Parts: sequence; C-alpha cells; structure tokens
Amino acid sequence: MESTRARNIGFAVLAIVSVAAAMGLGQIATFPNLTTWYAGLAKPSFNPPNWVFGPVWTALYVLMAYAVWRILRLPSSTPGRTTALILFFVQLALNAAWSWMFFAAHNPLLGLINIIPQLLIILATIAAFQRLDKAAAWSLVPLAFWVAFASALNFTIWQLNS
Repeated sequence: MESTRARNIGFAVLAIVSVAAAMGLGQIATFPNLTTWYAGLAKPSFNPPNWVFGPVWTALYVLMAYAVWRILRLPSSTPGRTTALILFFVQLALNAAWSWMFFAAHNPLLGLINIIPQLLIILATIAAFQRLDKAAAWSLVPLAFWVAFASALNFTIWQLNS
C-alpha cells in the first residue's frame, strides 16, 4: 500500500512538473509580446479580452495534469498506455511550441501550422485515453474545444493580418 501511494505521488509530481513546464515555456514566449506585437494585430470580433486566456489556460493545464496522472498510474503493461502517453506528451510539446511560433516569432501562419496538428493529436489523445480511463479522456474534452476555438481565432488573425 505504501509503495502504491509513493508511486501515485511520483506520478503526480511528473504530471504537474511536465504540464507546468509547458505552461511556463508558453508564458515566456507570450507575455512579452501581448502589449506590443499582439496588441497591434487586427483581430476578429470573437477575440476574447486578454484577461480571459489566463484563467482558461490555468484550468486547462490543471485538467491536463489530472488526466495524464490518471493514465500514468495505470500499470505499465496496460495495452495502449504507452501510445496514449506519447500522444499526450506530443500534444503538450506542440502546445508549448505554439506560443513560440505565434507570439515569439510574430507569425500567425506558423501558429496555424502548429495548432491544426495539435488539435488532431488532442483528439487522438482523447480517443486513446477513452480506452484506458474515461475520466482522463473527459478531462481533455475542454482542451479540445478551446484549441478548436483557438484554431479558428488563429486562422482569422492570420487572414486579417496577411
């Protein structure tokens, strides 16, 4: 019992640290460009105010950490676990990279090139998680909806500023 508890705590730390690292990397690229470059872009009427993004992304990152923790806790011999984890960490890396491509590079087209495959991998991750743990899969559904919305926003910003 004690070893199971220690294992769960270790996986929780891994989940939190990896998701927090992606969040932090994204913020490093985003924050310096919000009031300068991003503020000067033409944006669609459905663009939320900047203050919305912080709380939404914080909630999504918490849900991501919870979801991957649930999958990490499964025995390593569980069929589909490795594939599900690879998909999750690929989408997480794309998530962090998007901020660098869109904000740091000042390039909505690069952001768009990232976010479309990112959304597809999120959907594949949900499907992989669904076979293993329904709660983990459902925890990623808000992320899929938000990234779908962000894809439309990214596309429109690219079009308006090309």
